[in-house]
Amino acid sequence: MISESNFNFSTVQEGSSILSATLQTFNFQYNNNQVYRQWCDCLNFSSESIPKSALTKIPFLPISFFKSHEVVTTQFNPSFVFESSGTTTSINSKHFVKDLEDYKQSFNQAFQQFYGNANDWCIIGLLPSYLERNNSSLVMMVDDLIKQSNHPKSGFYLNDFHSLKNTLEQLEAAQQKTLLIGVTFALLDFAEQLPMQLKHTTIMETGGMKGRKKETTRTEVHQILQQAFDLPMIHSEYGMTELLSQAYAKQDGKFVCPPWMKVLVRDEDDPLLVKESGRGCLNIIDLANQFSCSFIATDDVGIVYEDGTFEVHGRLDNSDIRGCSLLVSNGF
Repeated sequence: MISESNFNFSTVQEGSSILSATLQTFNFQYNNNQVYRQWCDCLNFSSESIPKSALTKIPFLPISFFKSHEVVTTQFNPSFVFESSGTTTSINSKHFVKDLEDYKQSFNQAFQQFYGNANDWCIIGLLPSYLERNNSSLVMMVDDLIKQSNHPKSGFYLNDFHSLKNTLEQLEAAQQKTLLIGVTFALLDFAEQLPMQLKHTTIMETGGMKGRKKETTRTEVHQILQQAFDLPMIHSEYGMTELLSQAYAKQDGKFVCPPWMKVLVRDEDDPLLVKESGRGCLNIIDLANQFSCSFIATDDVGIVYEDGTFEVHGRLDNSDIRGCSLLVSNGF
């Protein structure tokens, strides 16, 4: 029995090593995560059921379990609990984090991989709905990157778009490389009210309409932002409360994962049929999630390409969830 995780970010590379780390993680979590083990057992899976070369055979825990269960591997007092956004009457997901350094190491190494050193940037967060909560993983990440940037103009903005525009104009005049990372509805509001030309600023949307506007596809959002700010490309970040890792899309809406994260696709009618590429619902392997669950069946729908990049096209609603009646059976 594996009673301790031996995962190390520095040892995970593309190819065979991620396979080995994934199988070790499955054994660790199967033996030490009561919720995940019960889920595997009700599907008649065990470590012996998984071929040594098939990531698609690993059971993925439905993401809804983070709303109804305490999904933890080993017993510990959490250093922090991330919580998803929602209404006052909704049940939010909770992610019990054993050590925040795992999260910080994950997002810092990923940011370094995709964008270089944070201190080369001025980093501005436009996350009004998230800033109103004190348990958002996104706010924690952006706050840490802002501090690392050590730029006097780095910081958060709520709804003061005029101040934001003045700041961006000053940064543009200084030809300062700037990252404006924002929730989608706030970026659209800013674009509608105060469009401007940006040459030295990268805009990154994190998703999140939250019923604030008519639902719009990512492609439509990017077209609006590109036109408003005269930019050739809009970047995207893909993360969620239940994960400790993020993927980034720098062009064409295709997300790229860091080496310790992988996205697979499951059949919409048969949730146990998982493939490495194709269209369907997205399953995520997040090896940074050693002390929660690294194998999550999300409610997102998209395409996974043969090179491992992926697109997100939307989210399942109740009418879309077919073949999933087993998710509410077997004592769960």
